Amino acid sequence: MRIEKITTNKNQYLELLLLADESEEMIARYLERGDVFALYDDDLKSICVVAAVDEATCELKNLATYEKFRGKGYAKALIKHISEYYKSSCKAMLVGTGEVPSILSFYENCGFTRSHLIKNFFTDHYDHPMFEEGIQLVDMIYLKKEL
Repeated sequence: MRIEKITTNKNQYLELLLLADESEEMIARYLERGDVFALYDDDLKSICVVAAVDEATCELKNLATYEKFRGKGYAKALIKHISEYYKSSCKAMLVGTGEVPSILSFYENCGFTRSHLIKNFFTDHYDHPMFEEGIQLVDMIYLKKEL
């Protein structure tokens, strides 16, 4: 398994990024200014985008793993890698997600704790209702990890 920081042609990963964020417009807002990390185990398995919030905080904006490779530790390995990568330049990392128990549990198992929420984020910023595991996404739940 190897993790590479991608510095050029970030759009080539759009198909995978769309698994975690259905809006190309939203992805475009953070993709170019963010750092992209790709995890390979023979071939591409998982990807993430991290962007600066301020001088002390970064945010995991997107984390996606191809469906057939989920549950094998790839996303967790990426989080471990980026946590180490950013701990010299940031004090904390944020991640925002919908109120889906399995996803919240995943991030909590990776060392994140609930921080705050933005009411109606998904209904205000996406032009269609979004569902994850049968749950409509409404509020953005933010979790925080001290680095």
